[in-house]
Amino acid sequence: MPLKDKLPPGQHAVTKMVAMPPIGGSHPHIDKKDWRLRVCGEVENEIIWNWEEFNKLTQKDFVVDFHCVTHWSKLDQPFFGVEFSDVLRIVKPKPKAKFVIFESADGYTSNVVLKELKENFAFIATKMNGVEIEDKFGGPARVVIPHLYAWKSTKYLTAIRFQEKDEPGFWETRGYNNHGDPWKEERYS
Repeated sequence: MPLKDKLPPGQHAVTKMVAMPPIGGSHPHIDKKDWRLRVCGEVENEIIWNWEEFNKLTQKDFVVDFHCVTHWSKLDQPFFGVEFSDVLRIVKPKPKAKFVIFESADGYTSNVVLKELKENFAFIATKMNGVEIEDKFGGPARVVIPHLYAWKSTKYLTAIRFQEKDEPGFWETRGYNNHGDPWKEERYS
């Protein structure tokens, strides 16, 4: 596919992933022996996975385009992880669940409509470029939602909440668009 067809409006391609500055000043480090992923809220099967348990789930290689709201895109970026659809099958969201809130070890949150996650492709990455994800890129696990700007792809993932009502996340409460489609340039409200 020609480069111009892979880049959303206002974006330019970079050759390497960019490590964005962390919210709190330094990148959190989460030791894998201490890492937990809690999935809760409007689901039939609340669960808390540790690193070993989570890595027993089916994991796959993914190659996706990754678009940052700051105008850069990393095309054909390799990741490895668990498809979000597999998480949905395990936890079984209740009918009243409409939104998913991703929580980070540093207090960051992002919100996504559950229907959109069901209809589009997303995953929880545990590796990038064939190695475990470095702290500066959001390790040990991060969400990747390729069809939305990267601020929706929460780094340092520690919890996933399913709920009936929307709860704008860190950037949405600071003027970013609630949806974040790069092809529509939904950068700011």
